[in-house]
Amino acid sequence: MYESILDALRRGDATAAVAAARDAVTAQPQDPTAHRLLANALRLQGDTAGARDAIDAALALAPDNADMHLERAGLLLGERQIDEAQAALARSLGLDPNQFSAYILQAHLALGRGDLDEAERITRTAARIAPEHPQIAALEGTLALRRGDAERALKLLSAAAERAPEEPTLRHALAFAYLANGHFAFAEQAFRSLLSSQPDSRPLRGLIAQLVARQGRPGDAADELAPLLDTESSPALQRTVAELELQAGRFEQAMPRLRALFEAAPTDRRTLGALVTAWQQLGAIEDARSVLDGALVEHAQSPDLWHARLLFEPFAGPEARAIIERWRAAMPDFVPALQAHATVFDAAGETEQAEALALRITELEPGHTQAEMRVIDGLLRRDPEAAIARIDSLLERADDAGVKQGLRSLLGRALDVAGQPESAAATWAELHAEVAEQRLPLPPHSAPIRQWPPLAPLPADAPGVLLLWGAPGSLVERIAVAFEIAGAPLRADRFGAQPPHDDLQRYTTVNELVSGGLDGAQLVERWRALLPARNAGEGNIFDWLLWWDNALLLALRPHLPEAVVMVALRDPRDMLLDWLAFGAPMPLAVRSPNEAARWLAQVLAQIAELHERDLFPHRLVRMDDIADDPVAVAYALGQALDIQVPPAPDGAFGPRHFPAGHWRSYRTALADAFALLEPVAQRLGYPAA
Repeated sequence: MYESILDALRRGDATAAVAAARDAVTAQPQDPTAHRLLANALRLQGDTAGARDAIDAALALAPDNADMHLERAGLLLGERQIDEAQAALARSLGLDPNQFSAYILQAHLALGRGDLDEAERITRTAARIAPEHPQIAALEGTLALRRGDAERALKLLSAAAERAPEEPTLRHALAFAYLANGHFAFAEQAFRSLLSSQPDSRPLRGLIAQLVARQGRPGDAADELAPLLDTESSPALQRTVAELELQAGRFEQAMPRLRALFEAAPTDRRTLGALVTAWQQLGAIEDARSVLDGALVEHAQSPDLWHARLLFEPFAGPEARAIIERWRAAMPDFVPALQAHATVFDAAGETEQAEALALRITELEPGHTQAEMRVIDGLLRRDPEAAIARIDSLLERADDAGVKQGLRSLLGRALDVAGQPESAAATWAELHAEVAEQRLPLPPHSAPIRQWPPLAPLPADAPGVLLLWGAPGSLVERIAVAFEIAGAPLRADRFGAQPPHDDLQRYTTVNELVSGGLDGAQLVERWRALLPARNAGEGNIFDWLLWWDNALLLALRPHLPEAVVMVALRDPRDMLLDWLAFGAPMPLAVRSPNEAARWLAQVLAQIAELHERDLFPHRLVRMDDIADDPVAVAYALGQALDIQVPPAPDGAFGPRHFPAGHWRSYRTALADAFALLEPVAQRLGYPAA
């Protein structure tokens, strides 16, 4: 779309560039890039005033685009004549100052069209004429910024600004260097110094407001933009100010602006979202109902308005039902409306109606995941064989490998319900084996340790430390959910995208502790050192561990005696079955049920030893009969720690897993694996059969 403009700019054909850019602006008036290219074309043509208007229009559409702000700085440079002192310096060097200005202008034009190599070449040429000129430093710093080297840009521009503190283009580039390096307060000061000489610059004021907001001062940012509202009432600016007022908690001030914006454009999603927030914060339920009902008279085909209207009624109550019925009357076969109606039916226990709607959705959108799952759930209750047939038909039609994997896992569940444990176990085992190479290896185990270091005495007034762990299938994740909802200081980041890089994260720690290559004091010291970066306060900390090995006690006994190890536990055979059927929080490789059982037996034998010999303060939380009951889990945790733990709400634990003892249905299908687990199961207090 922009190629004809860019081609004309490269050729230096100003007339063709302006014509092509004006066509682009006419076709896409809300496209900031089109306005930006028009500014470059007008600048090439010599129309600096028109170029400035065009770049201002681009910035009104994309006020946080740093490159456009830098181009505006270049435009200001183009309008400025080199003063007599600079001309005298140029004459003294025997140079033509107009030639230098032309080079500077050409370099900025190359920057504007994104040709960084050409801009760098021209800058080098200009630098031969006046190497110390501040505009050279501004270009070099800008080039570094555009190439992503913010640190180098800041060095270049800071040094140059010390030599020429009043050079506006240099100060402009320096402000963006501060911004790119995350120095928002310095960037704000730099832009304010520019604003003092350009008080009517709307883009500068808008940028300053964004910087103020990024420093956590949304109210000040709204006040910064407020003067612009006297001369401009564009919806974008009005909405920005209102959103900042919402962030600052000034809901009553935001409301009139949002109401006006909503009346002008009732289907604008961003405005609607902000207005819903204001209504909710002010408790203006009746006003919300009235305004939204009025808008729906004219805009009954807007799903966003219907969703917003439902927010102001009790979930699944008669009022919500009435609204959904109105929605379906306006949009009879609209899938989100059908989904909303099915959700209400489900909440009321009207499963037949919910399943009928789910089936209708699959007719309208074959393969709709949520609806298909709802249909299959219903079939599983009534006719497991029919559920298996439906899943098989979905598998035949599925193209995506991930979708197929999910369907096969569900097929295993259907086979389980249908009383076909051999087929179910085989299905799950095949699935695990297929993805084993993409999973983490099973953590290593240490050999039995005969000599333990003494358990150190409890330090006075030390914050409590809870180390939470559970093997795959233990449903330890439900304990984590219960702690998180209760507001406990649980760190679950070891399972996230940015885990702590400490010794408790590394598999090699086990052997290093046993061999003496890692000192236990070092392990604990490094663990403590990373707590602030993990947003752990100075009080108690609950750390959810990826793995457990008793070798950790070589460090914990002498150096962290205030810790308590909490282990989630179930019958090991139920744990293995759950692991195969539902996976685990830590995606470990399972090449075969027997290999998984052998590893599980080894790690649980260490838990048995920890418990039998009382090697360290610990709590075993047996999840067998309580895993699906948030109240029972909260009670068990409270008893274990002698604290009050409020229960998680119903549904917080997700779908139900197999009940305790379900492993017995798989005695034949997984006989060898269960035989490996039977001894440790008995050590942990579970019956042999």
